[in-house]
Amino acid sequence: PVITLLGESEINFEQGSNYVDPGAVANDIVDGDITASIIVSSNVDTNTVGTYTVTYNVSDAAGNAADEVSRTVNITPDITKPVITLVGDSEIRHEQGTEYIDAGATAIDNLDGDITSSITVSSDVDTNTVGTYSVIYNVSDASGNQADQKIRVVNVSDTTKPTISLIGNDQVSLELGSTYVDAGATATDNIDGDI
Repeated sequence: PVITLLGESEINFEQGSNYVDPGAVANDIVDGDITASIIVSSNVDTNTVGTYTVTYNVSDAAGNAADEVSRTVNITPDITKPVITLVGDSEIRHEQGTEYIDAGATAIDNLDGDITSSITVSSDVDTNTVGTYSVIYNVSDASGNQADQKIRVVNVSDTTKPTISLIGNDQVSLELGSTYVDAGATATDNIDGDI
């Protein structure tokens, strides 16, 4: 019988990817299509960079063995970037003067899996000053592939109204013809204090 490879006799495959062999077909002049009888042996380890071999053997009903056919599989170094995903919105408003707690991010790599704990975060958020700030997330996998960084924009603004408090009662009685002297009021703001 004759074995014919499907696809190339030498292929490159990235480390950590799911390798699916293209296979082969086998035909015999008497038995016809005997592809289902092909015996495949493989030492491909997609988690380890290296050169591997997939071999195909088959015999016909009369016991005639085909010439063995092989495919070379080169597992190349991991070049796939990890992916960072923000938790929450990419742009948020934050009230000035209050504590900022970032929602964070997650990171997944094709080979290393969950690498969230390896994320580095840099932030210039100043909750005491109105302005636009950035929280930047970066991560690399064990192969040194750097993810596309993610940025959360934090807009710090003051939207809390000041509070006015009357001095004295909010309703007073006054003798007709007398001079009214108002007791006044105080005003405080969460940022500006006594205003």
